[in-house]
Amino acid sequence: MKLKKQDIVRISKNIFFVVAGTVILAFGTAIFILPFDLLVGGISSYAIIFEKILPFDISIDLIITIITWTLFFIGLIVLGKDFAIKTLISTIVYPIAISLFLKMTDPSFFGGFLCLETNSHSELTLLAAAVAGGVLIGLGCAIAFLGGGSTGGTDIIAFTICKVFKKLRSSVVIFCVDGAAIVLGLFIINDIIMTLLGILSVLISAIVIDKVFLGGNQAFVAQIVTQRHDEINKQIIEKLGRTTTIFNAIGGYTGEERKMVSVTFTMNQYSTLMTIIKEADPSAFTTIHRAHECGGKGWTK
Repeated sequence: MKLKKQDIVRISKNIFFVVAGTVILAFGTAIFILPFDLLVGGISSYAIIFEKILPFDISIDLIITIITWTLFFIGLIVLGKDFAIKTLISTIVYPIAISLFLKMTDPSFFGGFLCLETNSHSELTLLAAAVAGGVLIGLGCAIAFLGGGSTGGTDIIAFTICKVFKKLRSSVVIFCVDGAAIVLGLFIINDIIMTLLGILSVLISAIVIDKVFLGGNQAFVAQIVTQRHDEINKQIIEKLGRTTTIFNAIGGYTGEERKMVSVTFTMNQYSTLMTIIKEADPSAFTTIHRAHECGGKGWTK
């Protein structure tokens, strides 16, 4: 089937995002995380652990390559080709980029510009590395996600476990897999300060992913089951400048008919919305949850 021009543009754009995101992720890991043995979870932490415990010398970039491709083939076999396709680009690019950027940390490269271990501001170097590494890792992951790709890594272990034990939640298992790397690394490296800095880096990367991937979106959706839907709808339009969607709703227990008003609003409009609901219908049943993405007029395109 012949691809249309817009399809080619979309696919090319997605590939660019995945490659760019993976390169940024690799740069942050190689320059700021690996030189200081910061435990941030994922492949890099397991690579640091293996480098410490293996009885023979092996470069950390080679360990990362072996782990990355091993997990890729596990994902291909257990999770299927669709998942493997999403991680293929990162699987190819990540180890190569890690090896390239690690070479740049050599003191002989560009006058040691990227060799942070020899920086004269040694008292600030570790903290700066944790912060910068977290920002770049989060940014790289978010950009790769925007391209519809996946960085794979230890997520493959978590998804494989979830496929065997179907009652487990993937988010919990991912947390446990990455947490295990940090805890295990704590005992092997035996340095709690480095571990705490690694955790700081993880938190920063999570915040960056949230801000970039969700576009800094602070939108929420309120679902209001009420008998005074006309008044609430009018007040929302006038005071919030937001439009609504009104549904017919039937009580599961009482069988009574109600209207449900659904509105998307921002965080700073929360107080005003609650006041509108309270004044119009104090007995209204309101549910509020975060909107992960908003598109259209009045929001992002």
